Amino acid sequence: MAIEWAGSTPELLLALDRDATGTLRSQLETALRDAICTGRLKAGERLPSSRELARQLGVSRGLVQECYGQLNAEGYLCARTGSATRVASVRAVDDEPAPGAPPDASRLRVDFAAGVPDLASFPRGDWSWAQREVARTVRNEALGYGDPRGSEVLRGVLAGHLRRVRAAVAEADDIVVCGGFAQGLGIVLHVLARRGVRRVAFEDPGYGDGATMAAADRAGIEAVPVPVDDLGLDVDALDASGARAVVVTPAHQWPTGVVLAPERRRALADWACERDGVVVEDDYDAEFRYDREPVGSVQGLAPGRVLGLGTVSKSLAPGVRLGWILCPPALTRAVAEEKRLADRGSPVLDQLALAALIESGRYGRHLRRMRPLYAGRRAALVAALAEHAPAVRLTGLAAGFHAVAHLPGGTDERRVVAEARRRSVGLYGMSTYRASGAAEPPRLVLGFGDLTETAIRDGIGKVADLLRS
Repeated sequence: MAIEWAGSTPELLLALDRDATGTLRSQLETALRDAICTGRLKAGERLPSSRELARQLGVSRGLVQECYGQLNAEGYLCARTGSATRVASVRAVDDEPAPGAPPDASRLRVDFAAGVPDLASFPRGDWSWAQREVARTVRNEALGYGDPRGSEVLRGVLAGHLRRVRAAVAEADDIVVCGGFAQGLGIVLHVLARRGVRRVAFEDPGYGDGATMAAADRAGIEAVPVPVDDLGLDVDALDASGARAVVVTPAHQWPTGVVLAPERRRALADWACERDGVVVEDDYDAEFRYDREPVGSVQGLAPGRVLGLGTVSKSLAPGVRLGWILCPPALTRAVAEEKRLADRGSPVLDQLALAALIESGRYGRHLRRMRPLYAGRRAALVAALAEHAPAVRLTGLAAGFHAVAHLPGGTDERRVVAEARRRSVGLYGMSTYRASGAAEPPRLVLGFGDLTETAIRDGIGKVADLLRS
């Protein structure tokens, strides 16, 4: 007869078979040792007390203590008097990297990943203040399921913010709060699919993680690439693509960093009106501009044809998981219904905390504090490349916290990326953002938002010879 125990910390299933030839102690030792070696029990996880495990398994406490003592002696467990028994650091069987394999991202000393803000600068004190204020003042009825569009308070605050800061045509009734860009885009694409849109255009180069294209596939819409040049999206190519919807990043194109030129902005608005098209505007990091005031949103030019997607993932942190969809009035009800079916609405307390942060002026103060910080890191990147690899040209520096490094002709972009990782430096090639996957011309997308100036200088120094090649 087998005795099984399912523990809550850690989650683990152990089995002792009293009819087996081995002793119960050897069975328990083997089960725990295997769980540690295969990674089912991770380093630092707490095991049940000997008394509790003995009770659950129906064995003596002494048997469990002997088992724990043996595994402690072998180095699988660690225990101190008065403290819980925990799993020691033991390399899993398949955890040994292959010879010559590059380190994974968690082991990188310097990671130039793009799209990541300075996580250490998240305004913890202001956010805690906002949460306390909300918990103290929130009305009981606000804690129900409520409007699927989101908190009326936050929608009102966002509408005012978008009108003032992004020159958008925004009313609270036409904003739907969502869980970030990915959810917002998925909702929009499903709504467009039900309205007969069968083809959506994406900028090329553009989103390289595959998730955005997969969102179109899940909605049953064909995704087609449309080229981007030094003036932004090629609207003539968009017109020729046969798409009835397009996803664009006009304020700071992802990942090239170019700004959609004024004549292209007008042409895009005209295309939407003349072709019965829809523009999905991803306004992902327009708050951080260094050469002049941020450009206004395209939504302000054609509010009946543009769905504006915004988040606080870059201004605060991705982990906040809050964003919004600014809808044309004709699509608001459909977008809100899609959101209702998805999850009944985003967490209301977090919505109210964000509203309090914006209304109090603390959100604006945070942005003003971050702009010079990112500008300093931007300057450090420019200076480091000028010193170590002066032949590398940087573009896309007008806004945000990533830039594009143009490597010398003939450079093997993929070799540079792979060799840099062997040196524990994360570099990212433009090829991953191109629809074709082509590595020519060789370019790197360098993020500096979550790196200190010292780390930027050190990282560039470590790979300088690769960049000069």
